[in-house]
This record gives sequence, C-alpha cells and structure tokens, in this order.
Amino acid sequence: MNLDGANILVTGGTGSFGNEFVARLLAEHNPERVIVFSRDELKQFQMRQKFPVADFPKLRMFLGDVRDKERLFRIMDGVDIVVHAAALKQIPAAELNPLEAIKTNIIGAANIVDAALERKVSKVIGLSTDKAANPVNLYGATKLCSDKLLVAANGTGLHDTQFSIVRYGNVVGSRGSVIPYFLAQRSTGTLTITDSRMTRFLITLKRSVDFVLDCLDIMLGGEIFVSKIPSATVTQLATVIAPECEQQFIGIRPGEKLHEMMISEDDARMTIEFDRHYVIQPTHSFWNPKDFLEGHSGVSCPEDFRYSSDKNDWWLTDEEVSALVETVKTGHGEFIPPLATEPKFIVGG
Repeated sequence: MNLDGANILVTGGTGSFGNEFVARLLAEHNPERVIVFSRDELKQFQMRQKFPVADFPKLRMFLGDVRDKERLFRIMDGVDIVVHAAALKQIPAAELNPLEAIKTNIIGAANIVDAALERKVSKVIGLSTDKAANPVNLYGATKLCSDKLLVAANGTGLHDTQFSIVRYGNVVGSRGSVIPYFLAQRSTGTLTITDSRMTRFLITLKRSVDFVLDCLDIMLGGEIFVSKIPSATVTQLATVIAPECEQQFIGIRPGEKLHEMMISEDDARMTIEFDRHYVIQPTHSFWNPKDFLEGHSGVSCPEDFRYSSDKNDWWLTDEEVSALVETVKTGHGEFIPPLATEPKFIVGG
C-alpha cells in the first residue's frame, strides 16, 4: 500500500507489534506523520531512544489512554489511518480484573469508532486475536466485542470511514509468548508445560506487520481478515528449545484453550478462502456478499469448515522451529517458513 504523505496513528504503539510496525513505516514509506499513542511513559522513553527526534522528525509520541474519548478526539485531528493495537491482553490479569479489561478493550474500541467517525478518518484497522473466536476467557470475549463494534461501525452511513479487523495467532518472540518463556526456563533444567496435547498457531512479527499492511490495501470495511499461518505443538517447541530438560506438566490455566481457533463452523458460511488468508464477511445489511468474490480468486468455504491450530494442514518441522527459535535468541533476522499457495480446506471435528 502507498502510505506516502499519510498521517497514521498507532494506538498501543509501544508494544511489540507497534515497535515493528512503526519501524517499517519509517524505513519503507514516506508518511507525513506517524503518531504513537500509548499510556506507558517508560515504554515511550525507550522507544524514543530507538527513534531519536533528530533522525525521525515524522514520529510523534503522545501519552494517553483509549479510555479517554476526548484525548482520542484531539489525537485523531488530521489522521488518515488508524491501526488500533491497544489492549489489555494478559489472560490471567483479565480474569482477575474483568472491568479493567472491559474498559480498555470494549469501551476503548467504542471510543476509537466515535473519534474516527467524528474526525472523518479514512481507514481503521483493529488487531484481533484467535481468542476472540468462540471465546472461553474474558480477554477473548472483550476482543470479540471490540471486533463487533468495529465491524458494525461501517453501517453508520455518516462518513466514508472504513473499519476492518485482522486476526492472527501467537506472535513469536513478543512479550509473554511461549518461546522466550521456555528459553528463560532452560537454565533450570525443567520446562513447565500446561498440557501435552496443546497446539498453537505461530506468526512472526514481520509477517504480522506484512499482513496488516496488505489488509490496509485491500480492505473495503467490515471484513475480518484471518492470516494463514503454521501450527506447532507446545511439547514440540519445548523439545526443540531444550531437549535436555525435563518437561513438567502443570495443568491448563484458567481461561486457556487446548487448541486455538480463528474461524469457527458458525462463521464458515460467511468465509472466503484465498491463497494466503481468509476473509470472514459480516452478515450486516450494509455488506454486499459479492464484494470479495467478484474480481478476486477466493472460494467460499464449506459449512463444516473450521480453522483451528489442531486441524491445520500446515505444521512446522523441528528444523523450522529451531530456525524460528534462533531468530528469537539472537534478535536478528526473520525466519519465514514456506507458505502453501493452493487453497486447502481444513474440515473438521
């Protein structure tokens, strides 16, 4: 997508995704402004050390919270594109502090919608999660609500603002993800695993940024874009990272799933498959079901289709996991496993 001359706001811009996304914008595009909006002054200070004012005059950083609607109205003045990445996403913390997660993830999303419509923003894309599909924990439930708010905002008819969602699985190497957790435990001689059957989707930071940029380019408003990414078992990750360590199974945590799901059978009838991603279309009256079929190479999914980490047809080999772990350990490079190019349905049970 051509972002030259655009004014781009990234909420939660000091997080793992935000740091990578902003770096890409500044290195590969020529935006008018890139605005980082977040509430943590320490993370903003640390990020500014990476992008000093003298070298990156187009980067602006503002403190604030998506819970504060008036602050969002001010920050969105003149903004063309919003990438909404701000969220409370630690599952145990959300379970213990439910109202705080609701205020940030749901009320914050509603504030984003109101401010974007008021300021006549061109495009808003929200970052979702696999946990929003058939949620079993509060974090997933709040993100489902957030997704619904952004999708429904397309039906206001007030302005031409487009709202869409991107959904993907665990970002490798991000704060709180499993690979850094296992690497930190390796010296103890024991890796703690919740359940031996557990599987996870895995995506790299680079690919998550690629996906958001691609979706900004093709979005019409109302879609949930779901990236095709590989799966791995958690025991496979542990064995590759520390084959010499004992694996201790400690039981599944509150609100945790054995397998991750990004598209459920209930969404299948509204889902279109493409070579590299899926599109879940909304059922709202403003949406034309032909929008993503005419002129595109997609095919409708069968009604019993389900896209989950245990039914995936794309699995990482031990060698690919090892290469992935090295990028986390060194902090350099970007391992991207080969991507299947032919549409394949994952049907199932």
